[in-house]
Amino acid sequence: MMRLRVRHTTTFTYDAWIAEAYTELRLRPLDAEGQRCTSFRLVTEPRGLRVHEFVDHLGNTVGHFDVLESHDRLSITATSEVLTSPFRDAAQPTPLELHDYLRPTDYTLVDDSIRELVRVAGDGTVAGRATALMGAVGDALVYERGATSVQTPAPEVLALGRGVCQDFAHVLIAACRCAGIPARYVSGYLYDDALADEHGASHAWVDVYDDGGRGWVPLDPTHGREQDETYVRVAVGRDYVDVPPTRGVFKGAAEEALAVQVSVTVL
Repeated sequence: MMRLRVRHTTTFTYDAWIAEAYTELRLRPLDAEGQRCTSFRLVTEPRGLRVHEFVDHLGNTVGHFDVLESHDRLSITATSEVLTSPFRDAAQPTPLELHDYLRPTDYTLVDDSIRELVRVAGDGTVAGRATALMGAVGDALVYERGATSVQTPAPEVLALGRGVCQDFAHVLIAACRCAGIPARYVSGYLYDDALADEHGASHAWVDVYDDGGRGWVPLDPTHGREQDETYVRVAVGRDYVDVPPTRGVFKGAAEEALAVQVSVTVL
């Protein structure tokens, strides 16, 4: 078991004043599946914004708020303390969930390159086949920031041969679904002790459903391993579209710039 503190700051700046904004947040860590969120605090700038919460149909906590006065900067800082332990989720997906986690999406499209990748899965258990696919994704891709955008689909990532954790996750999800293995996208954080307790990163990985007894199995294709106590789970979905940390709209003709800072430390 580990006790981790996550500090995630998102800052939006605009090159002209905007009239109002509506923002959604998926920043509160999940309180389930071997993980407990012991505290969560949001600080916004402008100050005094009233943040409301609801739980979406995927079980994620979503915050939302409006900024009605004119502004040219919006900052959101989420600070969480989380107890992590080995992941466990043996819950059987509903028929609707199975449909969603087996169907291609705009990010997890299947083409001949994905089908070729699936050949390495072979026979055996679902977990074994998915692990083989995770290894194939790791062999096919190199981690490189800036090579892709937040909207790059899996076949294009595979053709480029590079990307970030979101891209690794989308390629693995596409391959698993093509192989008939239900797979879902996981957003969260990863603590790395090689960074001397000073810095972490937002992260993405994949759950695959093993109906042979293990239930949901969490696989991180970026690092080629299963989720352990160094991971903090925030949200799950069909792909990135279901789980962005922040999403919103504003009224005005300004250009928006986004900056994100994340730290994960051990308590």
